[in-house]
Amino acid sequence: MAEYVFGVDIGGTTVKIGLFSVEGKLLEKWEITTRTDEGGKYILSDIAASIDDKIKEKEISKADVAGIGMGVPGPVRDDGTVIKCVNLGWGIFNVADELSSLTGLPVKAGNDANMAALGEMWMGGGKGYKNQIMVTLGTGVGGGIILDGKMVAGTNGAGGEIGHMTVDPEETEVCNCGKTGCLEQYASATGIVRMAKIALNSSDKPSKLRSVQYVSAKEIFDAAKEGDELSASLVDELGKKLGLALSATACVVDPEVFVIGGGVSRAGQILLDAVEKHYRAYAFHACRKTEFKLATLGNDAGMYGGAASILN
Repeated sequence: MAEYVFGVDIGGTTVKIGLFSVEGKLLEKWEITTRTDEGGKYILSDIAASIDDKIKEKEISKADVAGIGMGVPGPVRDDGTVIKCVNLGWGIFNVADELSSLTGLPVKAGNDANMAALGEMWMGGGKGYKNQIMVTLGTGVGGGIILDGKMVAGTNGAGGEIGHMTVDPEETEVCNCGKTGCLEQYASATGIVRMAKIALNSSDKPSKLRSVQYVSAKEIFDAAKEGDELSASLVDELGKKLGLALSATACVVDPEVFVIGGGVSRAGQILLDAVEKHYRAYAFHACRKTEFKLATLGNDAGMYGGAASILN
């Protein structure tokens, strides 16, 4: 029986790697630089070298390692084929097969948001729930769908891409994906700041935000907690757009719980209250009582999910 498993979370600037026991204890974690030059051709070999170094350092036999689970910032098919990762410079190729050939270990690859969802189900805010949707609210909006304990990747690896669900067909500003009216344009950290700038420029309504040189999502939520009317309306609008999107998603997936993570989730209960209020107003009656939880693993969720994907 294997005793260890590695979890890997590839980001645009760093790769986070964790060594876990098969029981789910994080034994050690570290980071290496994500070398995106020359089309990201060094990323997998750097990961392989780092893991091999750790195996030698800890005097672990590869026979005692269950494998490597890896989260990738882009669409990934079930067989480990990446369908372009713009931030890494990758085109279309099988990352799981390549890393496996470099390390001699079994490798499972998946979208990073799906891996984070799996991690939260295994050891985080979604522990104890086999059917869940994780939403990550950061610079963008990501999503991960877990059904019966397994990730849902979809045909093209785009399962869970709720950030690009259209929630306002009348929107004219273009999202980074090239569409308009995406959830990400309202519910991400950059999205709520975008909405704040529009609100501040289009009205004379007094607000604490007018004295802030560089408005951030944290400033908006903090002001809303202090009773600032304009900030509270922005938080409510985020909750409305996200609640609408999740109510539509629930009609398809019918999860037990929504797990909310990412930097914006640090706002805490005020965020959950805003989303829940609108979700329960929009949701189909059979899905109306779906629970909401905050994620607990933070930036380690992707590593945990990678490890869990191998053990599953």
